[in-house]
Amino acid sequence: MPTTKIYIGSDHAGFKLKTILEEYLKKAGYTVVDLGPSAYDEDDDYPDYIIPVAQKVAKDKGCKGIVLGGSGQGESLAANKVKGIRAVVYYGGSMKIVTLSREHNDANVLSLGARFVSAQEAKRAVKLWLETPFSEEARHTRRLRKIAKYEQ
Repeated sequence: MPTTKIYIGSDHAGFKLKTILEEYLKKAGYTVVDLGPSAYDEDDDYPDYIIPVAQKVAKDKGCKGIVLGGSGQGESLAANKVKGIRAVVYYGGSMKIVTLSREHNDANVLSLGARFVSAQEAKRAVKLWLETPFSEEARHTRRLRKIAKYEQ
């Protein structure tokens, strides 16, 4: 059974998919912490929910984050403002990008474009992303160290 804690958050555009993924992850044995919103509000602003997810992931080194919005782009931008976060976007297409984001970039936040992926596609992407380990190849580790050094 997975032991990874998953922090999850969305804006209004990702709210419905967030609830679907939260249930999916809990059934798969993950500990899921929903940082909001708790109800649909078409006037909400994604930074209010995405930045707290990123902050939790940055502090809790063994966990991962999933954020959702219309395209996933703004959510990724907001998450990546938090030191230590490596957020990547998936909004459909080849799942190879999901694999590479873990193998090469050790991504710790996955941003999903809810207006571009079905619930089934999102579940497949999340499963693949969570189950793909970082390769720990020297070239990828070196590159991530350079990013971390810049953040200092």
